[in-house]
Amino acid sequence: MMRWIAVLVALACAAPALAEDALRFRVDPAWPKPLPNNWIMGQAAGVAVDGEDRIWVVQRPRTLTDDEKAASLNPPRTRCCVPAPPVLVFDQEGNLLKAWGGPGQGYDWPQNEHGIHVDHKGFVWLAGNGEQDGQILKFTQDGRFVMQIGKSGPQTDSRDTTRLGRPAQVQVDPATNEVYVADGYYNHRIIVFDAETGAFKRMWGAYGEPPTDVALGTYDPAAAPARQFRNPVHCVQVARDGLVYVCDRTNNRVQVFRSDGAFVKEFSVEPQTRANGSVWELALWPDEAQTFLMNADGANNEVRTLRREDGATVGRFGRNGRMAGDFHWVHNLAVDSRGNVFTTEVDTGKRAQKFLFQGDMVLRKRTP
Repeated sequence: MMRWIAVLVALACAAPALAEDALRFRVDPAWPKPLPNNWIMGQAAGVAVDGEDRIWVVQRPRTLTDDEKAASLNPPRTRCCVPAPPVLVFDQEGNLLKAWGGPGQGYDWPQNEHGIHVDHKGFVWLAGNGEQDGQILKFTQDGRFVMQIGKSGPQTDSRDTTRLGRPAQVQVDPATNEVYVADGYYNHRIIVFDAETGAFKRMWGAYGEPPTDVALGTYDPAAAPARQFRNPVHCVQVARDGLVYVCDRTNNRVQVFRSDGAFVKEFSVEPQTRANGSVWELALWPDEAQTFLMNADGANNEVRTLRREDGATVGRFGRNGRMAGDFHWVHNLAVDSRGNVFTTEVDTGKRAQKFLFQGDMVLRKRTP
């Protein structure tokens, strides 16, 4: 009897835990608004927020089933729907502002869209993780092509500086105008280029060591930490203090570096996860100190708040499911200047969601 009382007391003490999270959020079930033009969204494989707090989503039209895109077939099978363009831009109310993207003259559009970033100058960067994808693309906000780094074609290895290896995501450092690439689903490295010219600058693997492509086998939480990034190297974030945060997704860890690739520290996140990894995406919290990292976890299907100093989990929301606020393979996230969180989902999730920040923390005004 006493044992059951102790259990109940423990549960009662644990119940308010979510209410004491460092950051609290509430889903906005009406965001975004229905798409115009009979459009439908496929797997949503990237999300970014620009300097005006507009929300950019890159999605995969080719992942739609015939049933989903039935109105686009010849002859049409049903009244709805047709694939939306890959790049979709929304305002804070969920209205679609513009849409563009796809194959064009002078560049290799990705076989499989993956990741989007809007830099401090307003340029839009896209990556792709298709079997032949080895490039990143730079566009204006209206979809005018500016530059391609790398090229499509057969994959090479993590020593090749002329192309990428199914890159997952990019991030431009405003302090240096260098573009950092999480490379990727085939390669095992972070690689850095000049964001203006595309010139190669430097690269590194796990622990700041030269990247290799040695097969590591299946992740084992009981084994010693791997000395190499596992695929995919899924995200990179550059903080204002110069620290570089890398999603080593299926090693269930975040590795932290200086901008020259010198290793600083690492922290594990849900290290017992044996599925497809716990660290899918990171976003820096928009207070002056960038105190937290928001972490999207598409295996456990939750978003958690990590303390940037040591990686400790101080909050979480979401669960596996189909209702508003649930997730199925939450793939990416971004945070606006007000602390609202935007997420995108792949596999059969195929949606974007908005979570309203519930708090009065003093946020830093974003510089466009």
